[in-house]
Amino acid sequence: MPSSITPILKDELDIVIPTIRNLDFLEQWRPFFQQYHLIIVQDGDPSKVIKVPEGFNYELYNRNDINRILGPKASCISFKDSACRCFGFAVSKKKYIFTIDDDCFVAKDPSGKEIDALQQHIKNLLTPSTPFFFNTLYDPYREGADFVRGYPFSLREGVPTAVSHGLWLNIPDYDAPTQLVKPLERNNRYVDAVLTIPKGTLFPMCGMNLAFNRELIGPALYFGLMGDGQPIGRYDDMWAGWCMKVISDHLGLGVKTGLPYIWHSKASNPFVNLKKEYKGIYWQEELIPFFQSVSLSKESTTVQKCYIELSKKVKAKLGLVDDYFNKLADAMVTWIEVWDELNPSEEKSVTLPNGLAK
Repeated sequence: MPSSITPILKDELDIVIPTIRNLDFLEQWRPFFQQYHLIIVQDGDPSKVIKVPEGFNYELYNRNDINRILGPKASCISFKDSACRCFGFAVSKKKYIFTIDDDCFVAKDPSGKEIDALQQHIKNLLTPSTPFFFNTLYDPYREGADFVRGYPFSLREGVPTAVSHGLWLNIPDYDAPTQLVKPLERNNRYVDAVLTIPKGTLFPMCGMNLAFNRELIGPALYFGLMGDGQPIGRYDDMWAGWCMKVISDHLGLGVKTGLPYIWHSKASNPFVNLKKEYKGIYWQEELIPFFQSVSLSKESTTVQKCYIELSKKVKAKLGLVDDYFNKLADAMVTWIEVWDELNPSEEKSVTLPNGLAK
């Protein structure tokens, strides 16, 4: 991307990066990221100096900054876990967010061309979604595609896209048991497709290559209580994805998955991961049915109201599974308080499209 060309949404999008190390990986992303504003959330030891390559426009927050800005409410931001990225979501003042991990690099498509992941996410977010009726040509708004025969004309306008979920080549996003039995497996399949995840369908959201419309769904992208002092890790993006999808379905918003791909370079230690995940692997058999069956009231007309109502249901139902979920439900409420304090004018009612949403 030549520097003389202003990229799409240059002044409307922040790139949020959680990290514990120097951000040398940005050199590879320089042609695609340099004109955008970065929010770097430094995890771990706040006295460590994180080096950022020259030429990038960024803000960097460490744990001391989080504690100073949020005070006692900083307890809702995870420590020693990439879930700390959601602090960057809250302090941003932009309409859109793209978040990426520091072990993710520029991938190439089958022709050998480097993939501008950010621009593909932007395309996904700026075109509608179709959660109420599946189109067999996937995203009908892509060039060279349209709605197929039999697709209701009343639904072809689609709904606003809240989230764009990208994928990864090389190291797959596997849980620890799968990593252990398939240690050498790599994802080499490039599927040239974007599709809307249907209403009522959950999915495992990965936070390493993710973009969203912050004004539409931002308060729902809370990555929970994970890491230091918590009985679970590596379920932060899963939790955010389940909550976000339930709320998006309720408010009549869309979620896309597929393109763009990034190159995931580092496989985390499966034995360390198993220690972090083992309770989540057990608990998810209770969590998934909960999210599949949960229903929000018609009074919940904003993301914040939906999230508060969902927190009460988490406490009532999942608190019986483990006391951790009572603590998590309280943190969900604190998170919304943080969001509203940092973004005092953002609470808006969302009009449900065509009466199709709940």
